Amino acid sequence: MIAEIIEANKIYETPAGKFSALSKSNVQLNEGELLLIIGPSGSGKTTLLSLIGCLIEPTDGEVIIDGKTISKMSAKEMALIRLNTIGFVFQQFNLLAPLTAEQNVGFPLLMQNLSTPEINRKVEEALNRVNMTEHKKKLPQQLSGGQQQRIAIARALVTNPKIILCDEPTASLDKDSVQIVMKELKELARKGKAVAVVTHDPRLIEYADRAIEVKNGKVETLENWKEFSK
Repeated sequence: MIAEIIEANKIYETPAGKFSALSKSNVQLNEGELLLIIGPSGSGKTTLLSLIGCLIEPTDGEVIIDGKTISKMSAKEMALIRLNTIGFVFQQFNLLAPLTAEQNVGFPLLMQNLSTPEINRKVEEALNRVNMTEHKKKLPQQLSGGQQQRIAIARALVTNPKIILCDEPTASLDKDSVQIVMKELKELARKGKAVAVVTHDPRLIEYADRAIEVKNGKVETLENWKEFSK
């Protein structure tokens, strides 16, 4: 186990009163598995992913990442966890338009103050892992949606994080690209990464090692999750 949420919730104060984005939940994320987090839009899936990703803190309960309790961390320590332990993959790719594919992949390494030779080596390795080396000099607009998402995966991988968090990574892709991207993520899990994929698409169930469902802010374990998409 690399990440754990223990009786954690998230409540926001709004002009209309308190809003519970996520009820008290218990979730574990393990190395070597692909965890699917499914549920309709607005159910609390992204809030759950944001807690695991140290993007927000719980209102109550604890979030433990790589043995560290985030409520005891400073803002700088949480930023370092995000940089070194967690890789993020988003629905809209979030690639920087003026940068080439290899420059986008290498961007997180600049924040780690690595030498240029070390950055080049790590970028090459990351691009190789997603079979995108031949496209490394292209700008994002010169790539298909599936290719952009694979570059985004390479960027998430380049710091060698233990956790890969994906928020609707296939929502903007065609069927063939969905298969390619999910196979890439599944392979990462097989090689020891802890991969969590948020989606509203039950067709991705076939790629999961385990699945949970979020409904109206409540997390439920899917016991017969292999049957869920049928």
